[in-house]
Amino acid sequence: MPSFPHATSDKSCYNIRHMNNPEENGRAAFSVGRVTRFYVPLLLQAFSQSISYPLVGGITTHGPLGVDGLTAFAQGQTVMFMIGALGGGLVMTGMVHARTGSGYRAFKRLNYLMMAALLLLQCLPAIPPFDTLVFQDAFRLPPHLAEVARWTLLGGLVMNASFFLRNVPMIVLFNNLESGKANIATLLRIALTFVLAMVFPVFGLVGPWWGLTALTAGVIFEHLVTWWYARPYVRALLEERRIPWQSTLDDLMAARRRYLMVLEQLRFTLPLSFGSFILAASPLAIALFVGRSADHQTMLAIHYVTIGVANPIGFGALRMQAVSIAFPPAYPGDRRMLAYALGAGVVLGVLLFAFCTPALANWYFGSYQNVRPEHLDLARGAVACYCAWPMFQALRARVEGIAAVRKQPSAVMAGQITYLVALTAALAATLALGVAGWKMSVIAINVATLATIAAIYTALGAKARKAACRA
Repeated sequence: MPSFPHATSDKSCYNIRHMNNPEENGRAAFSVGRVTRFYVPLLLQAFSQSISYPLVGGITTHGPLGVDGLTAFAQGQTVMFMIGALGGGLVMTGMVHARTGSGYRAFKRLNYLMMAALLLLQCLPAIPPFDTLVFQDAFRLPPHLAEVARWTLLGGLVMNASFFLRNVPMIVLFNNLESGKANIATLLRIALTFVLAMVFPVFGLVGPWWGLTALTAGVIFEHLVTWWYARPYVRALLEERRIPWQSTLDDLMAARRRYLMVLEQLRFTLPLSFGSFILAASPLAIALFVGRSADHQTMLAIHYVTIGVANPIGFGALRMQAVSIAFPPAYPGDRRMLAYALGAGVVLGVLLFAFCTPALANWYFGSYQNVRPEHLDLARGAVACYCAWPMFQALRARVEGIAAVRKQPSAVMAGQITYLVALTAALAATLALGVAGWKMSVIAINVATLATIAAIYTALGAKARKAACRA
């Protein structure tokens, strides 16, 4: 892995400015214990968030449509998350800019404006004739499954709104290194989702719509708990008067300050959000290509049930992004977070390997997810191929966090665009070579993640060289 590029080699000057003040800008000095205490709650939060979807998969697949119902449900949610990803840069923006009272107010306003715009946009693919173009022509779903995907997209408006509302209290907790409290809120969400996943089938409440209901109820509950935990920190922020948010003497100037702060944060978040949108388009690309492979319905089903296992681990590794923002390099060439990310990725890969064991794989994929017995070996093979992916994700998250701290969101966007390009190229190549559909998705995701790491390092290096030339 190349070392992180920097514009100056004067380590001593950097140390005077930064190491003597490790809490500068609200960020903490590195230590393995401190990083672990911050990261483990984020890791558990990512696990529990992602586990929600396999949990409700049990509700969905036991409906009248069987595992095909999960395919339609997942593709409706794919479109929802792709639109929601246009706000994907908001969390990073809040961690960088919402550390003062005025910054918090600007972030809150930006978050609500983007929420309103994107929820309106989410309705568009569900309106004829766009619904036919998206779900039948692009996803190649038969009409009865396309209708399920359409209603999943519309019903997801409440859940997506709750995700946006949760952004505000969540970044307040993150900025105060209270990831544990954010994790408790998520654990309560998963507990409620688990209870509903157990109770609904008992009363015959199965199928995609009830799966979506269970997910939505959990997200709403998580938002309320997160808001409750964040209240004292929000009160402390609102007492700060570093940059007046309101002015009784000059309302016009106060309004201009508010506008400029929101605009500054919007400029920061747009490259990140566009990159997140490009990244969220990757499931669509996978569905389009795997949907054209041999026995495509079986291959898509294998992909969705196995990515449902890999994603919690991969998202957990991706939370290293927040850790990297909270604990940036203390001096040029500081690679302690790089070593930590590598170690965490290896541990997560070992955890994922547990799903390759016959006992766990047969229970989860066979009994719970209703995969046919003849396809169980395919599911185990797919999970085995994902085992190196958490390490790649952790390395990618670490450098994305560094780019955010250095206020270079365009570098993150470059990496995310590269992700989609590399993913699409790998899918096209494997389809042309006649590779099985489940192998296509696994190969493409791993290749794309590695390409993302290389692209971000390249972009940061180019900016550092440019800055050095100016100096």
